Amino acid sequence: MMLSLNNLQNVTYNPVIPYVGTIPEQLEPGTLIVIRGHVPCDSDRFQVDLQCGSSVKPRADVAFHFNPRFKWSDCIVCNTLKNEKWGWEEITYDTPFKKEKSFEIVIMVLKDKFQVAVNGKHILLYAHRISPGKIDTLGIYGKVNIHSVGFSFSSDLRSTQTSTLELTEISKENVQKSGTSQFPSNRGDISKIVPRTVCTKSKGSTANHSLTCAKILPTNCLSKTLPFVARLNSSMGPGRTVVIKGEVNTNAKGFNVDLISGKSKDIALHLNPRLNIKAFVRNSFLHESWGEEERNITSFPFSPGMYFEMIIYCDVREFKVAVNGVHSLEYKHRFKELSNIDTLEIDGDIHLLEVRSW
Repeated sequence: MMLSLNNLQNVTYNPVIPYVGTIPEQLEPGTLIVIRGHVPCDSDRFQVDLQCGSSVKPRADVAFHFNPRFKWSDCIVCNTLKNEKWGWEEITYDTPFKKEKSFEIVIMVLKDKFQVAVNGKHILLYAHRISPGKIDTLGIYGKVNIHSVGFSFSSDLRSTQTSTLELTEISKENVQKSGTSQFPSNRGDISKIVPRTVCTKSKGSTANHSLTCAKILPTNCLSKTLPFVARLNSSMGPGRTVVIKGEVNTNAKGFNVDLISGKSKDIALHLNPRLNIKAFVRNSFLHESWGEEERNITSFPFSPGMYFEMIIYCDVREFKVAVNGVHSLEYKHRFKELSNIDTLEIDGDIHLLEVRSW
């Protein structure tokens, strides 16, 4: 999970710039490249290049050229170099880089694009023009101080996933399409269970101390079956965690994630990111009426087209929510009978990839 930005592999500390280093494993979807550094006061530009080799003459192809500039107006230029010819520039003017300030760049490799976050905030997407499978070299050039470069390979993510079923998807037969409406949908007959989950047993997990999770498969079916409704096989309580992985649709208005008491139909936690107005709305639906909305947030964590991992952690007094490894909000419990919360519902403008709970 993206919370583990401290558990990086193959870390290089204080490399001399220009730095050209071999990437130790293939860049598969889920791989993270984490670069921490500092922009000196006299910097006019620097660049991070994901290269296909390290040849200088002829110059190696650059699959992803990430180039913050400070000279005329601050911006980030992204491009691809193929057969020694640059393609079209993609320019982002909303740049987080500032002279004399530290930064943490996280480049995530996805199936069809790169996703870049800086200092915990989503910055840009860049569609693959060269297959990431051809990338084997990382180059860093220009006026920049780099403290560390590290990787988190997708195989490391897989090895942390362990056993036992914690979610059972519920039949869609009677579940109405609720979108991001402000009224609870009819949640259907929750006694009709569709066993769509798959169990995997991890190496070296101990019975009394195993992380329990369920992977919902196949992913290509999942995106077609919103609203997604699942019964938590162990009800909510302090220490319980739900992880939702998905991609926001490119034209998304919003989506919702609801933790529900199946018995009373009360919604203990209603999370409703609204991309059209950049509001992350939280609420509860108790005794057949909505409470007061909470909207305070430091920065809105979602963007059209982006991949996200949302982690909902239940504490004694509140839910804590993180998006892509960055803490986003807390929501004090209004529905106090935590053990009655046994149902998860997800709907709206997203492509749902995976849901897990432990």
